[in-house]
Amino acid sequence: MDGTLDHTMLRVADLEESLDWYQTHLEYEEKDRFEGDGFTIVYLGPEEMHEDGALLELTHNEGEDDLAVGDAWGHVAVRVPEGELEAHYEQLMDEGVADYRDPESCGGRYAFIKDPDGHEIEIVQRDQGALWSLDHTMIRVEDADEALGYWTRKFEYDEVGRWESDTFANYFVEPRDAADEAMSLELTYNYDGRSYEQGDAWGHLCVRVDDLEADWETLLEREAPDYRNPESNDNMYAFTKDQDGHEIELLERDPEAESLFPF
Repeated sequence: MDGTLDHTMLRVADLEESLDWYQTHLEYEEKDRFEGDGFTIVYLGPEEMHEDGALLELTHNEGEDDLAVGDAWGHVAVRVPEGELEAHYEQLMDEGVADYRDPESCGGRYAFIKDPDGHEIEIVQRDQGALWSLDHTMIRVEDADEALGYWTRKFEYDEVGRWESDTFANYFVEPRDAADEAMSLELTYNYDGRSYEQGDAWGHLCVRVDDLEADWETLLEREAPDYRNPESNDNMYAFTKDQDGHEIELLERDPEAESLFPF
């Protein structure tokens, strides 16, 4: 199982507004688009992307303009070069992006903004990956041991970093031998025993696999939930869930193909 994180999907209320926001402020370009029956999917990313870099998928469903951002999902993080956090944050402020959590309030190490639907976007400093490329996606989990066990056993991910405070802990996991430019997954565990709501503004994580049918069978052998199997999706993709109900898509595709969609 290759396991590269292929994309993170967000639902948006106004597709054109969201596309304009991401293309203007994060300099993303449209990589591909699919017009379905009552919905539209658009893949976005920086112009110069590594082949293992993750995409942002925006999905708009007709008639759904009141989306709830649940707290089970946290944020996506995008990269700027080391030492340029303040300059890029000020650029965003000059462009009219709302001031949510500036670098000073975050100890000068990172910052946060929000997109038009209220999705939180962290800005982190990295010396790898294209400007504004996706660095990690953060989800909240109710049991850290279960969450780490899920990703290390079922997807063969490695724990590559952790930070523990008095009230919460962050754990970073990613595929073995992942490229520096690949996206990581951040698992956030709060010690107070709280539970979370999924909401409908967040969609899913997608893991790129080598062989959809074989890798799906491996996941079932490892007791991953059988949520939407390949056969129910015309053998083009499949979905499982983690222990907290976060949806995880499995997709087999060549990132160098002319179209990013397998359908």
